[in-house]
Amino acid sequence: MSQPYSVEQVANLLGLHAKTVRAYVRDGRLKAVRIGKQYRIAREDLEAFTGHPVTPPAGETAGRRRHVEVSSIVQIDAIGFEAMSRLSNTLMALAAGGAPDGGRLRVEVVYDEERAGMKIIVLGGLDGTAELLKVIDTLAKERP
Repeated sequence: MSQPYSVEQVANLLGLHAKTVRAYVRDGRLKAVRIGKQYRIAREDLEAFTGHPVTPPAGETAGRRRHVEVSSIVQIDAIGFEAMSRLSNTLMALAAGGAPDGGRLRVEVVYDEERAGMKIIVLGGLDGTAELLKVIDTLAKERP
């Protein structure tokens, strides 16, 4: 049997926050053993939870793996409320579907009705953010 994973290691492997992994353990969705004040998760239990074999990424160092993320702010001026709503809903739906590479994608929208200005904040991996920015470019150029 292999060395059990810590909550932090499982979080890194799955791209989740450690609090999320702890909640899965407390809810009984992810089997773990409590050793003192910490949980340990067996590879077999993690594989049963994810439904596929778990292998640490090549080049992993001390339980960590390289993570690249992009933060972008897109400003769109002279956009009406209805156009902003359509664009916002489209972007939120795309982000909810996740990035094409399986990574996380987060979108926040701020609208200033008085100035008819919209700010779109995008956080995610390189590929997912690039694809979303292409969608924003296409949709922002459309006129209602």
